[in-house]
Order: sequence, then C-alpha cells, then structure tokens
Amino acid sequence: MRVSIATAPGGPNPNEDWVGATPSLAVVLDGLSTVGLDTGCRHGVPWYVGRLGGHLMAALADPGRTLANGLAQALDQVAALHSDCDLANPGTPSATVSILRAGAGRFDYLVLADSPIVFERGGEYLVKTDLRVDTVVPDLRAETERFATGTPEHTESVRRMVTAQRLTRNTPGGYWVAASSGEAAGHALTGAIPQVGVSAAAVMSDGVSGLVTDYGAASWPEVFATLRTAGADGLISHVRDVEATDPDGVRWPRYKVSDDAAVAFCRMP
Repeated sequence: MRVSIATAPGGPNPNEDWVGATPSLAVVLDGLSTVGLDTGCRHGVPWYVGRLGGHLMAALADPGRTLANGLAQALDQVAALHSDCDLANPGTPSATVSILRAGAGRFDYLVLADSPIVFERGGEYLVKTDLRVDTVVPDLRAETERFATGTPEHTESVRRMVTAQRLTRNTPGGYWVAASSGEAAGHALTGAIPQVGVSAAAVMSDGVSGLVTDYGAASWPEVFATLRTAGADGLISHVRDVEATDPDGVRWPRYKVSDDAAVAFCRMP
C-alpha cells in the first residue's frame, strides 16, 4: 500500500489521537477524553496512546500474528509500563483502536469502538465500525444535545455522561475499548475482505469520520476525492472548516467544537 497519514489536535490541549503506518499496516487510536475526571493514572491519555501505538506496531510486524493477538500483547505490555497506577479505575487511560493490514490477497481489519475503516471497492464504500458505545446511557447522550457546545451547562452534561459511560466500559453488556487489559482485544470486531477490487481504504478517528456520519456534510465518495486531491492533512482541514461554520454546536450537537483527528489513507498499487 501507499499510505499517507495525518493527525491534529482539536484545540489547545495535547492531541489524544495517534496514527502510524507501514506499507502493509495502518493503525489509528483515538484516546478517550478524561474531561477533568479522575483516572488513577499519573501519565495521561497522550502518553497512553503513544505507548500503545508503538507496541502495537511492533507486535504486528509479525505477519503471522493475528490482529487481536497483537492488540492483546500490546495492551498487556503497556499495562506493565504503569502497573503502579490504579489500572482498576474505570477512567484509566483508554482508546479506540482501528487496524488495517494487507496480507496475501486479503485485508485483515480490527475495530474496537467507533473509529471506522472504510474500503473503496468498485464504486461502493464498505464501512467497518463498532458502535456499541452508542447503546449506553442514551438519555444522558440526548441531554448533552440540548446545550450549546462550550457552555457551563454543556460541560457539566458531558461530565455526567462520561462518568456514567465509564461504569459500562469494558463490562458485559457495555462497550469495549483498549484500556488496562488484553481482555479487550477479544471483544474487538475482526474480519477480512479480498483485495480484489479494493482501490483504497481510509482508517480514521471519529474526529474525521464525523464529517459524514454526524454532520452529513460530505459523502464517502467526496471524502475519498478530498484524500486524493488534498491528502490526509487536507481532509482534516476540511473538517475544521465545516466545524467553524457551527461553533456553538447548534446545527450539529457535539461534545466539543473540534475533536482530535487522525487518518491513514491507503492506496493500492
């Protein structure tokens, strides 16, 4: 694959997204914001996604290792790096995970939470994502949409929602993310599709995919056209331009004006 990558913070705080790639592998991590809540960890989310990304790329350098096995190994390795932190805290640093790997005649994929992988194949777009998070605390999710983004009421509403979400995180009947244990890898959605007919794929955090899924401001064909003409950086810039037309989150209710963004655009030779 020919892979171009880009990532950018959504505001003044450090970027909590991470992206890495080789000619056969693309990984995107989207760190879950702690919104000022206790995590039991002295390191923070940017530290976590950086360590997890590095260990994940190393684990999956072995083409014989499954994506889930590589993720489990990386999760346990990172947990060992900060075992003196309270890893049982429900707010321990965590992240979504999306992995695409090109193999012999096929693409293997893994998604854990809502950072999608989109395949372009014969003029159609195949989306692989994990939306289990959308099924938890729906009443609190709806409450956040009643307030303008950035207002004290909105900030407090998001805090309540995240606090409640954490209690369902990595639990039966809840939703799963990369956190403090390799167990989460067993709950990822995995699969493979034939390489035949696939012309490109995009691995992205929801700070990018929201342009289509949340704002409805572009279609997948338009996203791939932007990636081809303006590159990964250009797509993120386009997302920022769209968000700037709705700074208060009135047209598109959301948790922050601009989310951290990461994308890996994979083109086939």
